[in-house]
Amino acid sequence: MNGFFKLVSTFQTQAEPAYCGLTTLVVVLNALSVDPGRRWKGPWRWFDESMLDCCEPLENVKKNGITFSKVSCLAQCAGASVQAFRANESSLDLFRSFVETCASSEDHHLVVSYDRQILKQTGTGHFSPVGGYHRHKDMALILDVARFKYPPHWVPLSLLWEALNSVDEATGKSRGFMMITKRAKPTCFLFTLSCKDQRWRAMCKYLLEEVSYLLKSRGFTTVEEVVYAVFGSLPADVASFVKWIVEVKPAVNGPIEKVDRDETERLRYKSKVLQQLRQTRALALITKWMEQNSVNSPEDESLQTAILQACCQGAAAFRGSNCYSNVKCFKKDVKESNVTSNGARGEAVVMSSRVLVDGCEQVIDALVPKRPSSGNVGGGSVLQQDGIDQVTLEENAFHPTTRDLLAVLLLALPPSTWEQIPDLSIHAEISRIVSRKELPHELQLEVEHLFEQAFFVSRSCTEEALTEEALIETKN
Repeated sequence: MNGFFKLVSTFQTQAEPAYCGLTTLVVVLNALSVDPGRRWKGPWRWFDESMLDCCEPLENVKKNGITFSKVSCLAQCAGASVQAFRANESSLDLFRSFVETCASSEDHHLVVSYDRQILKQTGTGHFSPVGGYHRHKDMALILDVARFKYPPHWVPLSLLWEALNSVDEATGKSRGFMMITKRAKPTCFLFTLSCKDQRWRAMCKYLLEEVSYLLKSRGFTTVEEVVYAVFGSLPADVASFVKWIVEVKPAVNGPIEKVDRDETERLRYKSKVLQQLRQTRALALITKWMEQNSVNSPEDESLQTAILQACCQGAAAFRGSNCYSNVKCFKKDVKESNVTSNGARGEAVVMSSRVLVDGCEQVIDALVPKRPSSGNVGGGSVLQQDGIDQVTLEENAFHPTTRDLLAVLLLALPPSTWEQIPDLSIHAEISRIVSRKELPHELQLEVEHLFEQAFFVSRSCTEEALTEEALIETKN
C-alpha cells in the first residue's frame, strides 16, 4: 500500500462520463509531482483534464472516450515515463510483478484499462489506477475514478487480468496496463508533437511508411538530395504536427513589469535550445532547401498570429472551457512590451491579446524569449529613435519558424528511417548529421523527447490504420 497515500491525496472524480482515461492520468501525474509547466489556477501548477489534449482533442474524448495507446501517448506528452503492455502480449505473472512493484513504491504507479462487464459492473471499457495489492489473497485495489458509480474496491488479480485481456471494440486491440513514473530528465519546454490537427495522420503515415519506400526507390548522391526528397513531399504543413510551446497567463493588474525566476529560467532555456538548433547542419540543410526551391513559410507564420492562437487556447483553458470553438480572438488591441527579470533587463518580450471566451472578455499575456545579442542567430529590422538603434519588439522576439520545426523533426526521426538508403556512404553521413549523441545537452533532451513522443504517436497511428482496415473488411 506504499503508493496508496500518494494516489489518494490527489484522487478525484472524472469530470465527464468518458473522461476516465484523462482523470486517471491527472491523479497519477499529480501523485508523482510531475510539473505541468504551466499554472492551473492562481500560482498553482497542477494537472487538470483540460491540459491533456496533445494527443486527442478534448471534444473527441468527451464524445468517444480515449484509447489505450492515446492514454500512454498523453502520459508521455505530459512529461512522465511510460511502460505500456497489451494483455495479449504479456502474461498474468508479469502483470502481477508490476502490480506488486507499483504497490510497494511511492514513485511508480500502475494504470489499468479493463472491461467492466467481466467484473460484473455496469459499463464497458474503463481506466483507473491501482492503489494497493494484497499478496496473500492475490487481490488488487482499484481506485475507481468514476466515484459516482463505485467506491475503491478489491478485485481478485486473476479476474482483473481477465478484464484486461479483453478486446476494445473501438480499436480491435487488447486492453492492458501501464506503469507510469516521473522522468529523471526534465520535460521539454520548447517543442512538442500535436495530434489536434487531423492532418497529423497523413504526416504520420508519410513519415512511417512512405519515406522508407521513397529512400529505397531513388538513387541519391548527396545528403542534400535525401533531405530535399523527404521534406519536399510532406503531405501537410509541418506546423500541423510539430509545435513550439508558448507560455501564456491571464493579465493581472495591468502590464507585466517583471518575470519571476521560474519564468526566466524557462525563457533562457528556450533561447538556448533555439540557438543550439540554429547551429546544426540539419538546420543549414533545411535552410538551403527552402531557399533553392523557393519554399515559402505559411502565411500564418507571423509571431503575432502564433501568439494570438496561443492566447486563445490559453484563455479557453483558464476559463475551463473544453470547446475551442467557444473562443473568439481579436487581432486588435495586441500590445507588446519588453520586461525585466530580477538582475537582468530585457529577458522577455510580452505580447498581450484580447480574447472573448463564452462571452467573457479576457486579456492574455504571452511570454517570448528576447533575441540574443549574438549575431549568429539573425537580426530584425533596426529603427532609429533618439539616436539609438532599436529593434522592433516583434523582431526582437526570439521564436521558432518553419525551418526550425523542420530541422528538429529531421533530428527526431528514428535512425531506422535512413536504413533504406542504398548508398552506404550517404547513409553514414546523414546518420552523423542527425546523431543525437553529437548534439548539445539541452537540444539533445528536446530531440529525445520528440523521438519518444513520435514512438507513442506512431503506435496510435498504426492502430488507427488497422482499425480502419478492419472496418472496411467488415463492410465488404
